[in-house]
Amino acid sequence: MCEEHGPRELIEQAVLAERAGFDALWISDHFHPWNHEQGESPFVWNVIGAISQVCELPVTTAVTCPTVRTHPAVVAQAAATSAVMLGDRFVLGVGTGEALNEHILGQPWPPAAIRLEMLEEAVDLIRRLWTGEVITHRGTHYQLDQAQIYTRPVKPPPIYVSGFGPESIEAAARFGDGYITTSPDPEPLARYRELASGPAQAGTKVCWAESEDDGVEIAHRLWGTSGVPGELAQVLPTPQHFEQAAELVTREQTRESVVCGNDIEAHVAKLQEFVDAGFDEVYVSNIGPNYREMIAAFGEQVLPRLRR
Repeated sequence: MCEEHGPRELIEQAVLAERAGFDALWISDHFHPWNHEQGESPFVWNVIGAISQVCELPVTTAVTCPTVRTHPAVVAQAAATSAVMLGDRFVLGVGTGEALNEHILGQPWPPAAIRLEMLEEAVDLIRRLWTGEVITHRGTHYQLDQAQIYTRPVKPPPIYVSGFGPESIEAAARFGDGYITTSPDPEPLARYRELASGPAQAGTKVCWAESEDDGVEIAHRLWGTSGVPGELAQVLPTPQHFEQAAELVTREQTRESVVCGNDIEAHVAKLQEFVDAGFDEVYVSNIGPNYREMIAAFGEQVLPRLRR
C-alpha cells in the first residue's frame, strides 16, 4: 500500500514476503493517500524498479489509472520497462481511478461511463504501443503522434482490469486479460466467469496487532476511509474530503470489515472466503507498523493452511 508506506518500507516488505513464502506482490498507484494519517505516496514505477532488483516475485499494479493523470502512452512505456526489469513477471492492473489522484492536473473528472470509455481506449493504445510499431492515433479521448516504444519485454504483459459494478465487470471481461477486485462476494466473480476465462485476483487488508482492540484502533485511524460508501470513493477530490466523510464511519464498522489482532483462526477464515469464492490469487496487506510480524506469522501459519 503506497498510501501508507514509504519506498524503503515497500521494498523491505517485498523482500520479507519472498522469504516468508508468498507467491506474488500487489502494489497500489496513488498520487495522494486517502488521508493525512497514512502520510505516504511514492511514485509506483520507481518502487517497482527497485523491487525488481531485490526480489524475484511477480508484481501486479493494483491498480494504475492510465486515463487522466498519466497518458496511456506513458503508462505503456513504464509498464514495458517494468516487465523487462522483472523478467516478464509483471501484470499491468488498470482501473478507472479516483478523483483523489486524477484531478490534480485540473482536468474535469468524467462520469463513470465516460471513464470506462477512456479506459478501453487507453488499454487498446497500450497494447498497440507494445508491438513496437510507430503509432499515430486520433481517438475519442487520446491522440498520439508517431510514438514508438523501444524497450519492451519479449512477451507483452497481461492487462487485468479492476471491476466492482456490472458495467466495469463486463468491461474487464471484454478487454482485459484478467479481473481484479477487493471483495470476496462470489456473485461479481461468477458474472465475470460467465463472460470470460481470465484469471481473477482479489486483495484485502488486515491489521496485525497484540490484540483485536489495538488493531481496530490502528485500522480505524489509518483506514477508516475504506468505509466511505459507494461512488464517494471515486469522486471525492482530496484527503481532507475523505477525512470528513470518514467521520461517519464508526470503529465498530472497522472492526466488522477488517480482521484485527493476532488470532490466526480469524485471519485464515477471512482469506478462506476469497478461496471459497473461487479467486485464483488472493493478496493481503497489513495496516499499520506491524508488517514484519504479520508477514512472518502468515508465512509460518496462515499460508500453509490455506494451501492445504
